[in-house]
Amino acid sequence: RFDRKIVLELPQRVARRKILDVHVRKIPLADDVDLDEIASLTIGFSGADLRNLANEAALHAVKEERKKVCMTDFDFAHDKVRMGAQRTDILNPQERRRIAVHESGHAAVAHYLPNTDPVHQVSIIPRGQALGMTEQLPEEDRHNYPEAYLKSRMAIMLGGRCAEQLVFGDVSTGAADDLKNCTELAKRMVAIWGMSEKLGPVHYHIGDEHPFLGYELAQEKDFSEQTATLIDEEVRRLVEEANLLAKSTLEQHRDKLEALTERLLKDETLDHDAVVEVLG
Repeated sequence: RFDRKIVLELPQRVARRKILDVHVRKIPLADDVDLDEIASLTIGFSGADLRNLANEAALHAVKEERKKVCMTDFDFAHDKVRMGAQRTDILNPQERRRIAVHESGHAAVAHYLPNTDPVHQVSIIPRGQALGMTEQLPEEDRHNYPEAYLKSRMAIMLGGRCAEQLVFGDVSTGAADDLKNCTELAKRMVAIWGMSEKLGPVHYHIGDEHPFLGYELAQEKDFSEQTATLIDEEVRRLVEEANLLAKSTLEQHRDKLEALTERLLKDETLDHDAVVEVLG
């Protein structure tokens, strides 16, 4: 029937737990495997992702010559599914240090600002298209995002770039995606969610992303050039405010930023407890 529309949302924690039960039925699990914890750590995973997670964990256990799949295997699989497979790139010491500073900047801003999700893991091991990764996981499934959370989120995105500028005195191309995502978020706050006092509680159509091709479809604007200029000004204001917030936070905790950088260079990957240990 063409008049019916069925929307399949991503599974929530309880649903993820039940999906995991299905995919681990034939997998021998060690006593330390906690499926409730795995369900909590897989926010944003689809059913296919959870199936892939179980398969990757089983494959890793086989490679390690274990007869049962343990929690370490699921941790490895989680990182691979969420962040991609490890790459074998050999980074020179200068580039490796810059990446460590960049990721430490993201993690430090996320740690010290209010209204943020906890830092789950920080890594300078190249995975997928990224040379490093700072992963945050909310404590529970989210459906609504307040303005304060979004502003902190923007500051976190710019934290890596600010850390590079603070430590090295310049910036690199590594912040390209951060700048893009931060600008897109600011644009949505201003034009779609009514989070600008100058524009008020009005929705402005700024284009739809094509669900398959991944780019914005060219559509006629439903607002004037004067409004477009105002939107640009407000987007720039929000991004600059986020940049100043990230910069001031890192300047205030410069010693902790450097300590986290050195720890990352030593261990390459830090979990939540290790990050808290360094940053306090």
